[in-house]
Amino acid sequence: MTTRRDFIQQSAALATLGTGALALPAQAQTLETARIICGFPPGGTSDAMSRRLADKLRGNYATNVLVENKPGAGGQIGVSTLIASPADGSTMLLTPSSMLSIYPYVYKSLPYKPLEDVQPASLACWFNHALGVGPAVPASVKTVKDFLAWAKENPAKANYGSPGAGSMPHLIMGLLGKLANADLKHIPYRGSAPGIQDLLGGQISAMSSPIGDYLPYLKSGRLRLLAISGQNRSPFVPETPTYRQQGYPITVREWYGVFLPGKASPEVVRRAAAYLQPALAQPDLVSSMAQVGLEVESSSPQKLGELLRADAEEWRRLIKQIGFTPES
Repeated sequence: MTTRRDFIQQSAALATLGTGALALPAQAQTLETARIICGFPPGGTSDAMSRRLADKLRGNYATNVLVENKPGAGGQIGVSTLIASPADGSTMLLTPSSMLSIYPYVYKSLPYKPLEDVQPASLACWFNHALGVGPAVPASVKTVKDFLAWAKENPAKANYGSPGAGSMPHLIMGLLGKLANADLKHIPYRGSAPGIQDLLGGQISAMSSPIGDYLPYLKSGRLRLLAISGQNRSPFVPETPTYRQQGYPITVREWYGVFLPGKASPEVVRRAAAYLQPALAQPDLVSSMAQVGLEVESSSPQKLGELLRADAEEWRRLIKQIGFTPES
């Protein structure tokens, strides 16, 4: 399972929509107020990305750009909020891919149809997930193998949190449990931030979440990472080995994308993309997002649509193969 960077080959400056190069629309078209919906609470990487992007769009795409956190149902409420909004470009959604590429195959019903009710605007960034443990796990546990052995010896404490049931972090741990024949109890949260706080407090033993959610706490020693999900080690935590390096064939790299309501016209999509791409290319945004473990990269709307469809097909096959469900 590797990410398809092949789909994201165009730079922001050369990204196209249809056959014409994107150009910034006239200033007269600026909206009075726009909002970016984030389907998770403040404090996590999706919230940080949403707020930095809003800063860059404020004063050009719209006079004012706000971030509205709509946590709940593992990000589904954020998607539902988008599709119920006007399709005039005044509402965007920044979301992890899970809500659109995994949920259709793990939930019996969803309040939206991912390939119909949302309109791709631009890729926002890539990121890896990590398995972290806190004070509830002995310091002698230093590897994934150690954690699994400890979990089997301590079934009452063999649990982990994730940002939401059916999400990519949950799927990673579901796959790990299958591979290792380990019974790990899943505890879903309304986003990463509350789960990390419970991990710090010892209320849960482990957490599967984006790397950036752990970074502020690693120096204190209260948390430690056992594995990351990418093909290679992350430059953000180079000392942490991958799952694959430890003998577990798990390779996952997720992304955040920016979407508009499905009924948005081609002109509205074109305008949004024309502002999103240069905003995401600004060096200070790229560097600030690196501090929370995000690798910023924009795309054309078409390329994001291709990436979403390809990922959805790949996850559909895997989910069917391992029998993964939100209750797993």
